[in-house]
Amino acid sequence: MTIKVGDRIPDVKLTKATDHGPEPVQTGEYFKGKRVALFSVPGAFTPTCSAKHLPGYVEKAVDLKAKGIDEIACTAVNDAFVMGAWNQRDGSPDITMLADGNGELAKALDLTMDGSGFGLGQRGQRWSMVVNDGVVEQLNVEAPGDFSVSSAEQMYKAL
Repeated sequence: MTIKVGDRIPDVKLTKATDHGPEPVQTGEYFKGKRVALFSVPGAFTPTCSAKHLPGYVEKAVDLKAKGIDEIACTAVNDAFVMGAWNQRDGSPDITMLADGNGELAKALDLTMDGSGFGLGQRGQRWSMVVNDGVVEQLNVEAPGDFSVSSAEQMYKAL
């Protein structure tokens, strides 16, 4: 069943991309005691993700934090090395990259998509959410091929 507002984030292992290399992270611990703006992209370095989605959160980071967001994180079914390189090229220190290399979070949230037609295999859908102390406070899932409801601008307006 797809995650919904009021549900607790499933406790799965992700990998945080850091300057010192990949660092394992349990979602149960990561989201504890803070309010996180989390967004998911189908893949690092892909067109919409690189041209619009990530840059929007980079541009709105200060504004989102002014509205009570403690941390901004991006997740994708990519490895931590790719996520780290993408953040270095297009991101900022204001964005935490959480690699979902095996798609465990995407599966646990029931927010997967089949990108096989583009050679991507199973990926996470495009979405955003606000997670407050491990509980989904806001959830915005895009229709296939769309980019509107999961943008940083929309999240800012909803806060």
